Amino acid sequence: MLKLSAADPRPITRQITDGIRRLIATDEIPVGAQLPSVRGLAKQLMVNPNTIAKAYSELNNEGWLDSRQGLGLFVAAPQQRLSDSERERRLALAIDTFGAEVLGLGYTTDEIVNRLQVDLAPMLDKRSA
Repeated sequence: MLKLSAADPRPITRQITDGIRRLIATDEIPVGAQLPSVRGLAKQLMVNPNTIAKAYSELNNEGWLDSRQGLGLFVAAPQQRLSDSERERRLALAIDTFGAEVLGLGYTTDEIVNRLQVDLAPMLDKRSA
């Protein structure tokens, strides 16, 4: 389930795209599943339909979604999403952003690694189930 927060510093569109990526990555929205319509999700999240359309467009352009004319948007198979080099680029960017944030908060490498193992375990369990 997608949840938006006014306290989150990320723009609403970013919260939506990040949330959908997470739901797909953890198989809460499985490959081949149809996403709600723009209007349906906008109503559910109480946001402007243009915000949902922008998020869906971004996810579609990134290869997370497969647009089927007249049918809607569906979760794309992983091999359709990104090239190996693009995956590596995004991993490096995510680590750089994450690393700067947590190191700036004063966490040690051991604390970071331990927390990642704890927090990623449920996500990985969902993917392998």
